[in-house]
Amino acid sequence: MMGTRLVSLLVLLMQLLCGCAGNQGMARAASMQFTQSVYNATIYENSAAKTYLESHAKMGVYITDPSWEIRYKIISGDNENLFKAEDYLLGDFSFMRIRTKGGSTSILNREVEDHYMLTVKASERSTNFECRTRVKVQVLDTNDLRPLFSPTSYSISLPENTAIRMSVAKVTATDADIGTNGEYYYSFREWTDMFAVHPTSGVVTLTGKLDYSDKKLYDLEILAVDRGMKLYGSSGFSSMAKLTVRVEQANEHAPVITAVTLAPSDADHDPTYAIVTVEDSDQGPNGEIASLSIVAGDSLQQFKAVRSSPGSKEYKIKSVKDVDWDSQPFGYNLTLQAKDKGSPPQFSSAKLVHVISAQFKVGPPIFEKAIYRVNLSEFAPLLTPVTMVTALPRYPQLKYAFRHKSDKNRFTINPDTGLISTAGPINADSASRFELDVITSDKKAATKVIVEVIDVNNNAPEFQQPSYKASVDENVPTGTSVITVQATDLDRGENGYVTYSITNMSPQPFVIDYFSGVISTSEVLDYELMPRIYSLKVRASDWGSPYRREVEASVTVTLNNLNDNKPLFENVDCEVTVPRDHGEGEQITTVSAIDADELQLVRYYIKAGNDLDLFELNPNSGVLSLRHTLSEGEAAKVSFHSLHVIATDGEHETQPMFMNITVITARKPVQLKCVETGVATMLAEKLLQGSKIHMHIELDDNFMDFHSVNRYPPLFDESFPSVIEVKEDLPVGARIVHLSATDADSGFNGKLVYVISGGDTESRFVVDMETGWLLVYSPLDRETTDQYTLNITVYDLGIPQKSSSRLLGVKVLDANDNRPTFLQDSYSVEISESIPVGTEIIQVDSTDKDQGDNGVVKYSILGGTDHFAIHEDTGVVTVTKLLDRELHPVYVLKVAARDLATNEPQLVSTVPLKITLEDVNDNPPRFVPPNYRVKVREDLPIGTVIMWLEAHDPDTGPSSQVRYSLIDNGDGYFEVDKLSGAVRIVQNLDYETKQVYNLTAKAKDKGKPMSLSSTCFIEVDVVDVNENLYRPLFRSFMEKGYIKEDALVGTSVMTVSAEDEDKERDGEIRYTIRDGSGLGIFTIDEETGESFLFSVLPMS
Repeated sequence: MMGTRLVSLLVLLMQLLCGCAGNQGMARAASMQFTQSVYNATIYENSAAKTYLESHAKMGVYITDPSWEIRYKIISGDNENLFKAEDYLLGDFSFMRIRTKGGSTSILNREVEDHYMLTVKASERSTNFECRTRVKVQVLDTNDLRPLFSPTSYSISLPENTAIRMSVAKVTATDADIGTNGEYYYSFREWTDMFAVHPTSGVVTLTGKLDYSDKKLYDLEILAVDRGMKLYGSSGFSSMAKLTVRVEQANEHAPVITAVTLAPSDADHDPTYAIVTVEDSDQGPNGEIASLSIVAGDSLQQFKAVRSSPGSKEYKIKSVKDVDWDSQPFGYNLTLQAKDKGSPPQFSSAKLVHVISAQFKVGPPIFEKAIYRVNLSEFAPLLTPVTMVTALPRYPQLKYAFRHKSDKNRFTINPDTGLISTAGPINADSASRFELDVITSDKKAATKVIVEVIDVNNNAPEFQQPSYKASVDENVPTGTSVITVQATDLDRGENGYVTYSITNMSPQPFVIDYFSGVISTSEVLDYELMPRIYSLKVRASDWGSPYRREVEASVTVTLNNLNDNKPLFENVDCEVTVPRDHGEGEQITTVSAIDADELQLVRYYIKAGNDLDLFELNPNSGVLSLRHTLSEGEAAKVSFHSLHVIATDGEHETQPMFMNITVITARKPVQLKCVETGVATMLAEKLLQGSKIHMHIELDDNFMDFHSVNRYPPLFDESFPSVIEVKEDLPVGARIVHLSATDADSGFNGKLVYVISGGDTESRFVVDMETGWLLVYSPLDRETTDQYTLNITVYDLGIPQKSSSRLLGVKVLDANDNRPTFLQDSYSVEISESIPVGTEIIQVDSTDKDQGDNGVVKYSILGGTDHFAIHEDTGVVTVTKLLDRELHPVYVLKVAARDLATNEPQLVSTVPLKITLEDVNDNPPRFVPPNYRVKVREDLPIGTVIMWLEAHDPDTGPSSQVRYSLIDNGDGYFEVDKLSGAVRIVQNLDYETKQVYNLTAKAKDKGKPMSLSSTCFIEVDVVDVNENLYRPLFRSFMEKGYIKEDALVGTSVMTVSAEDEDKERDGEIRYTIRDGSGLGIFTIDEETGESFLFSVLPMS
């Protein structure tokens, strides 16, 4: 059961694979089938009618029944009706042969359709058996298309200075064929030495030197030759393109820019910022300058390049409008580029030119500090240095000034050095801080100097008025305030704190409050007994240091007289006798009262006892007289009268003085008898005492306080030098000499301050204000100034100040502070490489500003070579060894100049010395590599460059120019271009004739007086190209032969013959039996095609 199922499956599988069908049973149909379900067959395009497809497979059906008649038919895949299927019966096999139809207008074209898939049906007439197979037809390419250029014409322009070996153009062709049939070579139709075209890439290379004056136009024809056509022997199956080469006059040199930057003057209204020269070494228009442009650095378009004159190669850089220097204080970096009139034009390299304003030569000055802060004592005398401002860089023409004129009232500035000094007294009371604005003369740089004034005791107290007057009543209580004096001190702190005192030599009845200045009485004053006027000396003292300052004022106190005394009668208790007949109106007596108060008028009156009005008392004079007669009326009746007389000063009255008057009848003169009181004596003593007090006051008024008087000027010590010496390398701040002075006064009158009042216009020195030490203020430079005469002034601090001055000579001694300076920044010389040893080639020179050994210079070369030496004294450089430019073309030596300082470090300067060796023709050209080997296809076209010779000559100039030649040119098959070294094929190569060429090339320079040369060997290997163009062909599809079945082994059966149209070895044919039922039974002679029996035939 399993076997039956397997057979059924095999039958079904064969039906599916072979597409067989029939009207008979399954078993019979399975016996009719193609040998393969798919066949691969080939045929060349453009094949002639009735050309059969070829296949390595055995296409067809085995005949299992001798009665079968098999026919083949293409049933699909041949839409163009190109093919026909035929049968050919050979033995038990029906071959299926497919051929092209005859007479058809359609032909096979691989470029249109390169394969077909045919379905072929095999049918048997008698049984109607059918089976199917597929045939894949591959259309093979034939060389039926030629290369085509696209485009067909080319045009280029080359400057005559185009370098040899440069690729100048590329032509392009295409061939739709494939394989070798699609390969082609480029070549020139006619021979040319000037150009070469690469056979496969189409790149055209310049091989000769162009010369515009010799030839301006080349018309070249380039062929694209099909390789297949050449192999078939047809040289005409190609296409052509035209290449036109126009030679242009060479614009060989680009313009070269040189520029000199100028420093314009402030007074120049149309400044020139730079002079630019443009040179071009070409001739004609190529050497003319079309333009000079500012291509960068001038975004605001403020500058322009102006030609100095028509056609001139000199330009001036000028401004076209006001330049914005504020935003670019350091100047502008302008990038210049020149263009010539060549076609195409050449452009110069970019040239950077730095232009600056009239104010800035390298860049604007900038102060070292934006703000300078300094403290200054009020004691600072006139011309005391405050600070030095510095702007960098320090231009020689740079000046300093105050922005505001008002600053000049208190300070002065040295316009050259920037030293700010005092121009007058500095008082913190008027201004404790100064802000000075300093600018440079170009007004482009500014700084601020803040001067903080240090308050010192430079102000004495000052009374509000130089003298005071006051009055005080007598008898006021002790401690009564008389007057207040007040002094102010403009100093601050204790320097301005004032206290008071009374400095009279004799005691005064007054005291002064120490702090408030209130003057008050220290005892009860009596106008009558004490001085009436007091002259007080009041002193105001501050609490400053190191000494107090004091000032005195006079205070005059007048004592006011008060009515503090009663009148006193000189006589009291008077007894008077008056005759009765005393005449009316006659004087009796005079009463007198004295008042101690000065200028007080005493008046008299009768208080009682004059009832009868007999008596009259003169109120002013005190004269008592008789008003009415005593002898009449009631008067005659009275003989005794007691008068009460009163004396008054208007405020005070005396006690009544009794004057008893007795009237007598006798005619006697008036008699008076009184008691004396002594008032007059007492008053006289007071007056005497007062006169003595006034005498003492006058003595005090004439007293002077010599302590406060500035009597003596300061004097320098006898040790004050007339000349001092100082080394120029003394550092800033170093002490030089102590200048001492003395003053016989005391206190501030003897306090001294020092200053340099003249002779230091360069601001090199400063003297310490308090100590008198002379110091270095700014660096000294003997080479600039070697001697100074300073005016040293010393002031005391008295009021008014006194001063003295002395001249001090300062001699600056040399220090080794200057390096030797070469006269040039660099040296260069050109010498022949064959110059003899010992030849002097150049002299370098330098100077040293120092003196003595410090300024003596010795020369040396700092290492790096033993080919040169320098004389240590003269600086002459000589050659010490033979030179070779090719080994060392340039020497850059470092020449040193050293001074001979002994007590200080020696200083050295160096300068580069460039020694350029000029060439001598001492080197032959050298091939690189020394020998060559190249492989060349035998079918390359004539004129093809197969290689480039390369020889280098290390010499320069004509000695380095190499020319090539072939000493052995391979029997004329090759040649070399003398300039480019291009080796060309000049005859067709044939591998079969010669496979290797050994060439000898020569490279020769153009040196004078004798040229040098060298040779190299070139091995050219010819590469064989497959020229086996044709296949061997049997003339018939089938050959028949006969042999007996009992024939012996080795019996000749038949001879088959094939033909090959190739020649020589490519046309030789070899025969083999590849397949068939006789395989292993027969053998064939590979050369003759004769077949033999190889083994015994099987018996039927």
